[in-house]
Amino acid sequence: MLKNRIFKTRLFSQWLSKSKLTDTNLLAAINEMETGLYEANLGGHVYKKRVAIGNRGKSHGARTILATKFGHLWFFIFGFDKNQRSNINNAELAHLQSIAERLLNLTTQEIDTLTKDKILTEIKYDNNKKI
Repeated sequence: MLKNRIFKTRLFSQWLSKSKLTDTNLLAAINEMETGLYEANLGGHVYKKRVAIGNRGKSHGARTILATKFGHLWFFIFGFDKNQRSNINNAELAHLQSIAERLLNLTTQEIDTLTKDKILTEIKYDNNKKI
């Protein structure tokens, strides 16, 4: 079985550094998504997932937008706090779907190059433990 490879885009990483979320929170979100727990399938392999921040709970936490085909590749591509905005608009969704299509069609070599160039950051975790 292939190990999940989980990445953050540069834009997402910049937002994450200003939020109170951690990579551990993101890994927990992937676990939930793998069991079918996510807020919305936005089309084009783009999904919205709420993530709790501290003890505020998910309803007052952050919203993440991911690109995945529920295979071994997961990309966190956009994030926002619920108190900053309620949702993304149609133009943003179309742009995120375009990004998702490009990311999900990358080869392993292309992903490695983007990671080396710091356009993508891989979230590291122990492959022997459930993420």
